[in-house]
Amino acid sequence: MATLRGIQQPELSKKLYKIIKTENSVIGAYESAGRDRISIAAQLSEWGETTGDDAVSDISDKLGVLLAEIGEQEDFFAQNLEDYRSILKQIRNTESSVQPSRDNRAKIQDEIQKLKYKDPTSTKLVSLEQELVRAEAQNLVAEAQLTNVTRQKLKEAYDLHLAATVERAEKQIILARQGRRLLNLLDDTPVVPGDPRQPYEQGAEARQVLEDADNELRTWERNVEPVERRGELAPNLMPGSANQQGEQTDETIPGTPAPLSEVDGAVDKMAHQREETGSTLDGSTTTERPVVPGLQSAA
Repeated sequence: MATLRGIQQPELSKKLYKIIKTENSVIGAYESAGRDRISIAAQLSEWGETTGDDAVSDISDKLGVLLAEIGEQEDFFAQNLEDYRSILKQIRNTESSVQPSRDNRAKIQDEIQKLKYKDPTSTKLVSLEQELVRAEAQNLVAEAQLTNVTRQKLKEAYDLHLAATVERAEKQIILARQGRRLLNLLDDTPVVPGDPRQPYEQGAEARQVLEDADNELRTWERNVEPVERRGELAPNLMPGSANQQGEQTDETIPGTPAPLSEVDGAVDKMAHQREETGSTLDGSTTTERPVVPGLQSAA
């Protein structure tokens, strides 16, 4: 079924769909690794109790606590990856919504070329030209929405991903270093048969190691270079704030272009300029194509 869904994806969104699908497998791997790490930590503690060695039992038990926390960090990281993945889906949704406008424009262009070859004097050419003008205007808006969403959401997604990577790494470093402190409390001096070992007296120090690890984790603060955000996207995926452009409705799907009222005005303007300049659809004029108001920079 997953393969079938991939085949059904619009051409424009297939590559990002594959990334999102692969990331889902990666997330599952981190979740599985976290569960296995927690299970191993519990097994280590249980094994230590069976050795009959007080020192090994205490150290292995507390080492298991630290290893279990390392496993928890894998699970937290997987949750952050899922959030990052959901942001990528917004780009994919926008790509999927733009594909039909590209296809529609290309289809009309093909129809015009075929008709001009078969019947250059056909009156249907006029209506097809008007239809192409509207399709070009709609596609111009859709392409602007796509580039807006792609740039902003790409930064937002990987800002989250990389910040989560730093957090996971730094917290696991804390736990690993404290684990090494625990190992230094275990006296591994060899003894000859018949000689008694020194009694284990480092229990308080071992407990202190766990307390230090807990304090470091609780007081940990993120210290990464911030990723700059330049401007906001309105619900219609155009520049401006939501207050300026209108509130997003419940029916609007994040990452999916909303209908734009400015398309109609752009179509009228483009059609009017075509009539005045006498431009043709085969590019035989040098007149510059008019653009949708407010999208000059995007075009």
